[in-house]
Amino acid sequence: MDSPSAPPPTFEAALKRLEDIVRQLESGELSLDASISLYEEGQSLKGLCEARLADARMRIEQIQQSAAGEAAGTRPFDAQ
Repeated sequence: MDSPSAPPPTFEAALKRLEDIVRQLESGELSLDASISLYEEGQSLKGLCEARLADARMRIEQIQQSAAGEAAGTRPFDAQ
């Protein structure tokens, strides 16, 4: 990933980089050390993506509508 002082990548950028890493690892053309390094980067990106998704899930709210069809409030997202 980037240097520690750089801002974390966006979810989309992290996911794209993770996809690139998977392709490189699946190619079988990397040395063991390069594969391990990429795997570690991938694990870090996976954690970042999972954290962003968990955060987004907690923020999702459904809009409740009044009988007139106007927004009457919000309620937490129910995954069930």
